[in-house]
Amino acid sequence: MRIAIIPARGGSKRIPRKNIKPFAGKPMIAYAIDAARGSGLFDHVVVSTDDQEIADIARRCGAEVPFMRPPELSDDHAGTVPVIAHAIEACRAAGWDAQQVCCIYPGVPLLRTEDLRAAHALLEAGDADYAFTVASFPAAVQRALRRSPEGKMAPMNPEFVRTRTQDLEPGYYDAGQFYWGTAAAWLKGDSPHQNGKGLVIPEWRAVDIDTPADWRRAELLFNALAGVDD
Repeated sequence: MRIAIIPARGGSKRIPRKNIKPFAGKPMIAYAIDAARGSGLFDHVVVSTDDQEIADIARRCGAEVPFMRPPELSDDHAGTVPVIAHAIEACRAAGWDAQQVCCIYPGVPLLRTEDLRAAHALLEAGDADYAFTVASFPAAVQRALRRSPEGKMAPMNPEFVRTRTQDLEPGYYDAGQFYWGTAAAWLKGDSPHQNGKGLVIPEWRAVDIDTPADWRRAELLFNALAGVDD
């Protein structure tokens, strides 16, 4: 059995009610639910939330909410791995014993079903416990600069100052969309970043929405790409 779990707490601070705020005409969480359901990969699409309004909207969008998340896993310090582990245990109590579980974040309007399928294929290969999307940094991370309070600049890694950028190893960052994982890995508390494979996607599809400016930028990109193939 495969289950998608969408963690969506109600207490977002920087963008209030972020997970259900309308984005391009739909509640934000609807995009994650639609991608999960449209992928054809999951027996259940579950939302883990502490908020009744989010639960109601998630159900209307086609997800299941068979349990409510406890307060101790709903504050600003709750990590993804324990939240998903709790959800797996709650689903097992409901009779759903999943072997593979995909955590899909709720703020992913540019998520594509083909990426869910491709990352699942990486997990199915069997030589890693997780698979998730990554994007390459637009510049060499080894050539990063630090800025003092006075505005003075200095290289973070002076040993690479004279190295050609084409000779430096490329760096990647977590696209912040989803993590496929085995149920066993989630329940053990293993980190996706230390036990996973990365599926590389274009940098412009790795949209992190944490501030109102991020939200506006994401909406402009979403609308510009509507009906346009990659």
